Amino acid sequence: MPPLPTMTHSSSFLLPSSSPPAPPTGADAENAVSYAVVVLNQRLPRFAPLLWTRARLRVCADGGANRVFDGMPDLLPGEDPDEVRVRYKPDAIEGDMDSVRPEVKEYYSSLGTQIIDDSPDQDTTDLNKCISFITRNPPGPDNSNLFILVLGALGGRFDHEMGNINVLHRFSNTRIILLSDDSSIFLLPKTHSHEIHIERSVEGPHCGLIPMGAPSSSSTTTGLRWNLDNTSMNFGGLLSTSNIVEEEIVTVTSDSDLIWTISLRKHT
Repeated sequence: MPPLPTMTHSSSFLLPSSSPPAPPTGADAENAVSYAVVVLNQRLPRFAPLLWTRARLRVCADGGANRVFDGMPDLLPGEDPDEVRVRYKPDAIEGDMDSVRPEVKEYYSSLGTQIIDDSPDQDTTDLNKCISFITRNPPGPDNSNLFILVLGALGGRFDHEMGNINVLHRFSNTRIILLSDDSSIFLLPKTHSHEIHIERSVEGPHCGLIPMGAPSSSSTTTGLRWNLDNTSMNFGGLLSTSNIVEEEIVTVTSDSDLIWTISLRKHT
């Protein structure tokens, strides 16, 4: 059986502006990498302004527009709130429009933000709608080097969190990273082996590997304190939670899609 192609991952987008992020897919692809940001209806993480400026497309999921309107001035207390709101204007507000305040929607609409009312579609979440919009309108030439950073994906209602994790599986061919103040989560598809480059200044050491979609009968890792060696994992059995990153690169191969999660350091 031929070896699986390798997919490379990095949280370098969280590095401070004075340290330009290294390209997740290799030096030759540096100029091709493009970021999009989705803001959900949870408190903005502290690094929201940094990621907003790194992104080439910014989309608010319905009530996420309220969070940007209210929260960006709070994250930049030394600046004029009106100037902050103009500078951090979303490119689009997408969703069923049941959470965004009317005055917020009108404010951004007057600044040229695209308003996409998908209220007839009640079978998909607002995050699902945002990911679909971004993949139809990628900020780069195509979706091959697109990374979608989802802010406010964790915390709040558990069913919302599970819906957000489900989006990782529904769009398994798209590089989506769920972010909160405390954690980063993304999918490791079984179609690839994985190299996760650890940015120790912004993440770790706690991490986990969880087979959310289906049980794994064989998962193998390197670079962790408690590595897996053709190990089976499933709900009701072993899960690799509360693991510790030991090396600069963690490798993972599995016969099942896995969720990778790593803690984020408080000073990012």
